[in-house]
Amino acid sequence: MAAANKPKKQCFSLSRARGAKFRKDGLRAFFEYRDLGIGDATHGRYNAEVIRAGNVKNYKPAGRHYHKLDFQLVYVLKGWVKFEYEGEGSFTLKAGDCVLQPPEIRHELTEFSKDIELLEVTSPAVFKTVAVD
Repeated sequence: MAAANKPKKQCFSLSRARGAKFRKDGLRAFFEYRDLGIGDATHGRYNAEVIRAGNVKNYKPAGRHYHKLDFQLVYVLKGWVKFEYEGEGSFTLKAGDCVLQPPEIRHELTEFSKDIELLEVTSPAVFKTVAVD
């Protein structure tokens, strides 16, 4: 019986930059998302994706929100981004900076550079985003 509850073994996964595709149907219309294959390889336990500025003409502030998840890490690869975190303050993150957003911390993305590129790692892979009034 215990074996039935055992998590599935993670699979090997390799994602190459050359020829990588970015999709435009992610959480925010003004960003593009490159799935690194981690969600499939971990059977949904984790996800990793590169996020970059897409059609910034579509930029509309998302407003304060939080995510129903267990883990969220954001690492800035290129450019800069500004986040406001409830109880923590406002932070401008630049290339090489990293933030761990605790589960359900209320936050808001307020500004970003046109060349922004982020690495985001989450657990689980699929999670709910909740707007805060």
